[in-house]
Amino acid sequence: MEQNYDFRKRLDRVHKENIFDPAVVPETDECMIDLSWEIVQDGKLFKGCAALDLQDYLLVSMNISIPVYRKISGNKNAVILEDDPSDKGFDVIIEKDSIRIKGNTRKGVHYLEDIMNLRSAPFLKVGTLRSDPIFTPRMIHSGWAQDTFPDSHLDAISHAGFDHILLFVTGVNKTTYGYLDFNDLIHRAERYGLGVYFYSYLNSFKHPDEPDAEEFFDANFGSVFKNSPKAKGIILVGESCAFPSRDPRCSSVGADGRVIRPGFFPADDYPDWLNMVKGAVRKYAPQADVVFWTYNWGNSPVEERLALLRKLPSDVSIEVTFEMFEQIQYPNHTMKVPDYTITFPGPGYYFCSEAEELSKRKLPLYTISNTAGCTWDCGVMPYMPVPQQFFKRFRSMLKAHEKWNLTGIMDGHHYGWFPNPVVECARWCFNTRNVTPEEILEKIAIRDFGKEAAPLVLDAWQHWSDAMASFTPGFDDQCGPLRIGPSYPFIFYPVLYPFAEQNMHFPFPAHAYRGERILNTLYKVEQVPGHTFIGRRLREDLKIMANALALWEEGEKIMDEALKKVPEKKREEAILQAGVGKFYTHTLRTMLGIKKWYLANRKLEVTESFEEANLLLDEMENILKEERQNVLETIPLVENDSRLGWEPTLEYACDKKLLEWKTGKIDDLLKYTIPNYRLTVKKY
Repeated sequence: MEQNYDFRKRLDRVHKENIFDPAVVPETDECMIDLSWEIVQDGKLFKGCAALDLQDYLLVSMNISIPVYRKISGNKNAVILEDDPSDKGFDVIIEKDSIRIKGNTRKGVHYLEDIMNLRSAPFLKVGTLRSDPIFTPRMIHSGWAQDTFPDSHLDAISHAGFDHILLFVTGVNKTTYGYLDFNDLIHRAERYGLGVYFYSYLNSFKHPDEPDAEEFFDANFGSVFKNSPKAKGIILVGESCAFPSRDPRCSSVGADGRVIRPGFFPADDYPDWLNMVKGAVRKYAPQADVVFWTYNWGNSPVEERLALLRKLPSDVSIEVTFEMFEQIQYPNHTMKVPDYTITFPGPGYYFCSEAEELSKRKLPLYTISNTAGCTWDCGVMPYMPVPQQFFKRFRSMLKAHEKWNLTGIMDGHHYGWFPNPVVECARWCFNTRNVTPEEILEKIAIRDFGKEAAPLVLDAWQHWSDAMASFTPGFDDQCGPLRIGPSYPFIFYPVLYPFAEQNMHFPFPAHAYRGERILNTLYKVEQVPGHTFIGRRLREDLKIMANALALWEEGEKIMDEALKKVPEKKREEAILQAGVGKFYTHTLRTMLGIKKWYLANRKLEVTESFEEANLLLDEMENILKEERQNVLETIPLVENDSRLGWEPTLEYACDKKLLEWKTGKIDDLLKYTIPNYRLTVKKY
């Protein structure tokens, strides 16, 4: 069993110990690194540099200890590193008795390590390769803790294929997590080949036409870059950077009845605001990338959105969410895709319409892709184990690169990231190496589960991917059971004082940044434009999601069969990976259970029949008993893997303590609430 936060120990182990398989033998066209080799890197040697990273990898993972030199010693067997800081890619020349890497040697070394990891041996195929990134920047928040980046995590981020980190910024050396020396972080990140982007939570509530606007924006935006001119850029998104727009359409209620706020509407004076921010930033950091994210107005009519894009300055980058706002038509109802989900691979119409317009202006196009593996399909999981579903997104993104020059991506948001097969396949595929994600996934399955178990593992992942593709979550699901998993509470809807608490507070840890701000403790089926009305949608959800759960459970059975074939040496890691999928089984059960619970409660509130009311209470008791068992079955999973149930801005939201809190609330409903409500369901 793990204690809370023990997952950080695994996250910090960038080079896995002793993965060398002595049964593997080199092929005739492979070179073999052994004790006779050395590593040569001309120039400074420092923690995180390519030479010392490779030396550590060979020692920790392959049990080979070889020296590092600044100049060639005359030994023929050598890995020679010729670093060019201006090169984002690398060349590698592998011969029988030497390896030469030119360009970005750190990424070149990571490539060698990836090959040896998949080979389970220090064997490398002879040949030459040029590799260039297709997407840069690739940005990610911390997966260690909110706005927290120890050196070990920076090292892990670099190895995972990202080239920039994201930091929530509220002021000079201030983040959502507290004080942080920005320049120290920028310096340490640079050692691992990483740049730093600021995600703005800076005060921007000033119209650019006001007399003191320039002074205001200099004090709020300029000061941050005056303090940290080496920061790579800043992300600006409507809801986090709302300003008092003077667009006449930004009244309390628009002409079509919409409630309009500047942060959620493409106001026509955003270009003026953006120019003011840009001027304040580039006054101190002329090369800073100013990224304007159109996330918040995807619901606006297309002409309103495109009209704004045509007016934006020509020296900024534009970020557009990849899948959100797409309407999905089912046989009997329609759903609108929420943010940060892999149920719909994308791209959506909103992304395509804006990407097309931006390509005409040749503005840099970015997106949030969630290709680090985390999504809001369950906010407290380390990743969604649906690689084949993610591969559809990989291919759509590569097509968007070819068609509209998609160049930069946020691989995830504040839910961070954790090492997993999805992010590993992305590292292989988001460059010019010409490999397919399927061939890499098969090698990962063999490496992590063994050759005999691998076909079953691939089949289980395919079942889970098919299940994920079969339903569309609602915004209410994401703000409810999908946010925190099986710890999500079931609340009695009829007012029954003092035996029911509709205003129940979820006991997040005191230091959680967001907590209930992004969780609706009382499940409410939300109606948004684009969804079919609630009565039909809820019943159709139950049918579709029940089928998705059945498919997911079938995948779990296949994974259990695979675990029986896993070699003992690989068993601990295999059980952890299988546990991620099992946790989602219980999350899906909670999501189905809360929908049934909601429907029964609403029926109970409006029925006039004593007989029907008693039958509904019977049904509700059964729902609670099933959910209680579901919660109890989840506890061993979170005890075994401390990353399950945790999210950086929520902290622990589904650990053993909170699952036991949930069962206590269920017991109260069964022991007090329902029996006391039954007293009202009888003829006097």
